[in-house]
Amino acid sequence: MEKVFRDPVHDYITVNHPVISELIDTAEFQRLRRIKQLGTSSFTFHGAEHTRFSHCLGVYHIAKRITDYFSRNFPLEWNPDENLLTQCAALLHDVGHGAYSHTFEGLFNTDHEAVTREIITSPDTEINGILRKVSPDFPEKVASVISHEYSNPQVVQLISSQIDADRMDYLLRDAYFTGAVYGQFDLTWILRVIVPTENGIAFKYSGMHAVEDYIVSRYQMYMQVYFHASSRSMEVLLQKLLARAKSLYASQPDYFAISSPCLVPFFEQNHNLQDYLRLDDGVMNTYFQVWMSHDDEILADLASAYINRHLLKSITFDPKTVELEDLEILSSLVEEAGFNPDYYTGIHSNYDLPYDFYRPSSEKPRTEINILQKNGSLTELSVLSPLIKSLTGTIHGNSRFYFPKIMLENPEFTKYIVNDSLVINQNFTDRNSTASENTDDSVSKQLSLDDNL
Repeated sequence: MEKVFRDPVHDYITVNHPVISELIDTAEFQRLRRIKQLGTSSFTFHGAEHTRFSHCLGVYHIAKRITDYFSRNFPLEWNPDENLLTQCAALLHDVGHGAYSHTFEGLFNTDHEAVTREIITSPDTEINGILRKVSPDFPEKVASVISHEYSNPQVVQLISSQIDADRMDYLLRDAYFTGAVYGQFDLTWILRVIVPTENGIAFKYSGMHAVEDYIVSRYQMYMQVYFHASSRSMEVLLQKLLARAKSLYASQPDYFAISSPCLVPFFEQNHNLQDYLRLDDGVMNTYFQVWMSHDDEILADLASAYINRHLLKSITFDPKTVELEDLEILSSLVEEAGFNPDYYTGIHSNYDLPYDFYRPSSEKPRTEINILQKNGSLTELSVLSPLIKSLTGTIHGNSRFYFPKIMLENPEFTKYIVNDSLVINQNFTDRNSTASENTDDSVSKQLSLDDNL
């Protein structure tokens, strides 16, 4: 029986295979309706309330369009028997994402990719039971695609590469819901010029400019949306809030067992898959609202700041030139103002490599994008495109130091801010000196102040 999902990005998403339909109806996949795709970004872009559920459907839809196209037009280069495997991997690639997953993972040492594979291969999940009906080894095949270990590079690259069904959907979807028009690109044309090759996938020369547009759109989305200072401020608040709760659990286990029972296994570092699946964004937000009335001033204040969007301010700094001791100077000023720097200051770094060619010696080598020329030869994209060459191998982003907004009203803090920059003198010893003190005999470091939160 055919299912149809009306989607704001792809119009109609049609599901006509019973395995895909049954997978969508599982408890593990339905949980993704309760996990936001962009986490804390909805505090910055109010329309970004879309979920992992809608994204995974979108990735499935793109993968289905590609595999159907390959089956029709490349009978010698593509095996249609790979269609269902590719579509299942596309649908399930993010099923292991948890509540505020990236922030949560850093504090509680979880790994959404490992959880994804566990959901697919564990005999205790509904998803595994459905996949095993295809064949006993089908769950392991799906998991191997997601872990990049599957033997056919065509299938792997359609799900995970520098231009894949996952990235194509989240760029268009995130652009739509954040209102960031520079995230748009010509998906229709890209899907008309994609071709299977012996070692993966490539794109016809006639579509090279559409691929260029995709790369630039991805770069712009990272710089303008994914790395936005306000969203990262909320991530810092969330991390500090959970860290405070984790610290208090040691002395107040009964309180957390009542107020936030689903977090207890993570506080005790003794969780299993079912514990993980019980958590979602709604559960976490409910706990935060309960913590707002806790007797601990720090926990209550951080919970209130998170729920009510009371952002931390930030400055950028270059880790190559700014020493940890420099940031400790700022932390000490925050402490003198009455804030515990362990919970009211934070460093948040975001960097991205927009595009790179294959470097086998790198820690995580990337699958390069190849262009199929009219003579049948394959040429790496940056060789043909001066635009992409300018982005190749270059890392973009920044590191930020976060602090309470009220510090901007503190003379002991702001006297080091000159023309929207913070000057930290390596040799300064007297914090009571004036901002005009001569620093010609020492090395100063500039940190630009971001006041756009």
